[in-house]
Amino acid sequence: MLNVSLVCVYSHDDSFLSMCLLGLVGFFLNAVSILAYISVKQMRTPSNFLVFNLAVADIMLNTTGLIAAYASLSHRHWPWGQDGCSNHAFIGMTAVLASISFLATIAWDRYHQYVTNQKLFWSTAWTFSIIIWGLAIFWAAIPLTGWGVYDFEPMRTCCTLDYTKGDKDYITYMGALTVFYLIFPAYVMKSNYDAIYAYFKKIHKHRWNTSVPLRVLLFCWGPYEVMCIYACFDNAKLVSPKLRMVSGTASSSASYESCFCFCFL
Repeated sequence: MLNVSLVCVYSHDDSFLSMCLLGLVGFFLNAVSILAYISVKQMRTPSNFLVFNLAVADIMLNTTGLIAAYASLSHRHWPWGQDGCSNHAFIGMTAVLASISFLATIAWDRYHQYVTNQKLFWSTAWTFSIIIWGLAIFWAAIPLTGWGVYDFEPMRTCCTLDYTKGDKDYITYMGALTVFYLIFPAYVMKSNYDAIYAYFKKIHKHRWNTSVPLRVLLFCWGPYEVMCIYACFDNAKLVSPKLRMVSGTASSSASYESCFCFCFL
């Protein structure tokens, strides 16, 4: 009954109008963050460099979402062919993986900033950033070689990892991504923010809500991850295409929610 009602109220245009709105808000907020880091000398610190890279990853994700919204509202389908679809999905996947990695890295840095009172060195910040972007590009490029496949979303207006196949290649690739880009980052974030919370409690001074960043990660990417994992065990085509798009729209909110967490709170 719940599935039917959700599908009825969530139309094709609703999906991509939401994506367009979220994309515009996220693009603006992340652009402000990037420009502030570049233009204000006092903000150019190693710790803020990690936040800057997070904003770059998120604005890439915003851009892919806006492209998909444009294709939906103006053409009603993806107008740039299969190669354009693969390139769009590759850029989006790179942005997603980098964004999640920087969320975990910022959690680690904040632990040392608040608990151990150790400042991040520029060499460490650059090393982490290069490794994160390199690994994100590597894992995002793998489906272009055949381990996992990029294909159209259910509405055929944007592109992502094809979770309708459910074959061995998809299952092994999805399993690797789940471990390296959900379970491990979530563990790093929880352990570090729990330690920060314990420290705040010890000194009787709570500066900010340490549970928010992990909740943002799980809220934005949890539904999409559940859909992808479900496809490992059953036919994802049995789920309504419009309902499948709900998880994609939730993930589109990740960029501006991350921006609020680390730039404006």
